[in-house]
Amino acid sequence: MTIASSSPPSRLPTGSAAEARTRTGTERGVSGEDRGDGRLAALFIAPALLGFLVFLLWPTLRGIYLSFTRFNLLTPAEWVGLDNYVRMVNDPIFWDSLWVTVEYVFINIGVQTVAALAIAVLLQRLTQSAMLRGIVLTPYLMSNVVAGLVWLWILDTQLGIGNEIISGLGVDRIPFLADETWAIPTIALVNVWRHVGYTALLLFAGLQAIPGDMYEAARVDGASEWRMFWRITMPLLRPVLAVVLIMTVIGSFQVFDTVAVTTAGGPANATNVLQYYIYGSAFGRFQFGYASAMSVALLVVLSAITVLQYRLTRAGRTDLG
Repeated sequence: MTIASSSPPSRLPTGSAAEARTRTGTERGVSGEDRGDGRLAALFIAPALLGFLVFLLWPTLRGIYLSFTRFNLLTPAEWVGLDNYVRMVNDPIFWDSLWVTVEYVFINIGVQTVAALAIAVLLQRLTQSAMLRGIVLTPYLMSNVVAGLVWLWILDTQLGIGNEIISGLGVDRIPFLADETWAIPTIALVNVWRHVGYTALLLFAGLQAIPGDMYEAARVDGASEWRMFWRITMPLLRPVLAVVLIMTVIGSFQVFDTVAVTTAGGPANATNVLQYYIYGSAFGRFQFGYASAMSVALLVVLSAITVLQYRLTRAGRTDLG
């Protein structure tokens, strides 16, 4: 009698099991690559993050704390609660400085935005020469201090070439930076001259994103350049224009260096903008607590204006569908 020996059947991986193993291995490889990319990204972000924490976040938190103290660098900070803010509300110089700053912002933003938009449209519609764009940007490559000093010499009442030209035309010399009426408009126009090229290039980049076939279709329908500007250019440029306005308003409220090198807040506090008053309170009178309180107030004002601008201009939406 023969007994047949039976061996257990060999188990070969089925198709679905092999696919699962392959998929698992692939997922592990992808997961490993993702972790490697994450570490590399963290390595590149680390310097910027460190700079943000050390030079932005920490000074901001420190300033908010100091705004509730009396601090003069020589003695430890003494907690005074809301005294600095009460003093600020009752300080006529603070309100005068805020008004001077608002006046500067309106002149600077109004003239700069219109001029930059005109330059950007001309660059886009008439010529797109890289050399011309470089020339337009040239003043922006100069620091605010250098620009302020150059225009201080040009507009000097006695020796400035600007007043020499005015005098040669038979007009009385104008004390641009020494007269209460002329000082703030002059400083605003100096900063317009320096920044308008950069603002124009930002708007020019926004114009480049508008499809050219829209203008071609409008021309076929007989639309004029003026009508195309208001019906096509302005609506489609709105998101970029809104962001540019937010940036320029924030920068205008922080004007300091041009004032410091040209008028030093004069004449008779006519150019004593808020940043210059804060600087004088901190480093001139060593009232760091009060200066911090005004800085916090400026931060709140700028935050409110930014949110309001963002909502009113619908900066996060585009009409380009």
